Amino acid sequence: MSRSRTPPLRMIVFAALFAALTAVGAFLALPIGPVPIVLQNLFVYLAGLLLGARWGLASVGIYLLAGTCGLPVFAGGTGGIGRFLGPTGGYLIGYLPAVFLIGWISQKAGRRPLGDVAAMLCGTAALYACGLLGLKLLTGLSWPKALAAGMLPFLPGDAVKIAVAVPIARALRPIVGRAGPTDGQQPETRK
Repeated sequence: MSRSRTPPLRMIVFAALFAALTAVGAFLALPIGPVPIVLQNLFVYLAGLLLGARWGLASVGIYLLAGTCGLPVFAGGTGGIGRFLGPTGGYLIGYLPAVFLIGWISQKAGRRPLGDVAAMLCGTAALYACGLLGLKLLTGLSWPKALAAGMLPFLPGDAVKIAVAVPIARALRPIVGRAGPTDGQQPETRK
């Protein structure tokens, strides 16, 4: 018997839930310069680890779409398309490749703790690549100043978020369960 090609309701609900959690993470912000310290990254990490590449991407896409439409889901309770043209715009866009890489690498690594850490390190690198490029281009900062303002102060916090995400993902994976494989493909039928 073949499974329906429609998305499983369970995964749609989890994608929406992680979009909402990412928005909540934006409200927990500590402004320290042009880029605030936020908990959004933690929820993006968890979306990738728990939902996989496809559904994690859907979750971040929902979050970004809500903010683009003007809902106050970005850091500081702001929203609107103009946020993509500000100093944090590159980081917002960077959530897309970050969550995709985290989900994809975690799945390929068999959802093992070391694979999850490697996945989040790669996702964080993609996030910083997008964020720093946007920060440099939009503010005119030199590369050393962009690194000092947009990356170096956040590395210890990101290390803590990665360390916290591993046991949380491990605890929640049985609860989240699977409506199908992490990448959203239909399971193979055995003959």
